[in-house]
Amino acid sequence: MNCRLSIREDIHWIGVNDRETTLFENYWPLEKGVAYNSYLINDEKIAILDTVKFNKTTEYLEKIKEIIGDRKVDYLIVNHMEPDHSGSMLALLGAYPDMKIVGNKKTFPFIEGFYGITKNYYEVGDGESLDLGKHKLTFYLTPMVHWPETMMTFDETSGVLFSMDAFGGFGALDGGIFDDELNYDFYEDETRRYYSNIVAKYSPMVQRSLKKLAGLDIKMIAPTHGPIWRSNPSKIIDLYDKWSRFEADHGVVIVYGSMYGNTAKMADYLARIIAENGVKNVKVFDASKTHSSYILSEIWKYKAVVIGSCAYNTKVFSSVETVLAKLGNSGLKDRYISVFGNKSWSGGGVSGIEAFVSEIGWEKIGPSIEATYSPKDVEFEALNALGKEIADRLNNEYDK
Repeated sequence: MNCRLSIREDIHWIGVNDRETTLFENYWPLEKGVAYNSYLINDEKIAILDTVKFNKTTEYLEKIKEIIGDRKVDYLIVNHMEPDHSGSMLALLGAYPDMKIVGNKKTFPFIEGFYGITKNYYEVGDGESLDLGKHKLTFYLTPMVHWPETMMTFDETSGVLFSMDAFGGFGALDGGIFDDELNYDFYEDETRRYYSNIVAKYSPMVQRSLKKLAGLDIKMIAPTHGPIWRSNPSKIIDLYDKWSRFEADHGVVIVYGSMYGNTAKMADYLARIIAENGVKNVKVFDASKTHSSYILSEIWKYKAVVIGSCAYNTKVFSSVETVLAKLGNSGLKDRYISVFGNKSWSGGGVSGIEAFVSEIGWEKIGPSIEATYSPKDVEFEALNALGKEIADRLNNEYDK
């Protein structure tokens, strides 16, 4: 028997946990798994909001059957067509062949393209509504948050916003499904990692969508990943507003790539100088060990970034190059950046990072520092000056 989880009167969570998949989208690590959230409104008409990934279809259909018995599903509302949310659509339509598939005009080409479904379409436009009986659903189109067809569904009756991928995050739901039942710090970190790596490129569209939703009396946010925000939905809205406006906390992220420890030695020394000068949030990452998704999440959180690389075949070290590529594609703005590194028989590490700095347009603090073979007193003196300059800039800005 499945555990029934009602999030409001007549509204049920019918999501599933996936602790088997190791990489989300075959790229992002899922050390703590992921949840695929789906919801069922049990009214005069029955509506399901989004489905789950294909590897959980059997469990998913059992949950639906347990709630509604022999009744039919009248509507499947498709807020987002990514296969981790639409993967059980064919099976659901097979079980309920008269079910209407609700989407906007950009939804249906995805449905036909992925699954070959060409019937049962029910098109809705921005601001249009659908009555289920007691519950009235209104649809808000939010294109490019983060696919072209994305939309959100607001239940006027209960105040629940079904927000698709927006406001969601990584991490399976271990017993609790609500924000007040879980370790909040973990889910905030995993929500920011999700945002910074998957949604962040479309931050201007996030801002546009937040303005569209601003007039709604939102009592609960039900995303398709991560916890349901019932006790304080404004918290996650405020975080999305902050992240999509590129606001940052007082802190420094140092990212380096080192083959034989010399660049690592420079990173550790610089971190110590920054900490000695009053910056408590200093995060140091070996780009070869820590996946870029975690690094990008921390860079999204903190104001200053320092990138260090050894020269590797006349270029930036490969793992650092990956971080730079992700940063460049993320659209992040308004950060400070500094550069250091090491070379032996050729350069290319530091100069490669400098080329990235020119392209991204962030404000550079201090000169680039490059050691030859191994760092000597002259480089440590330069790192000492750089660390103090970074700390002074941050302290002056955040102590105002």
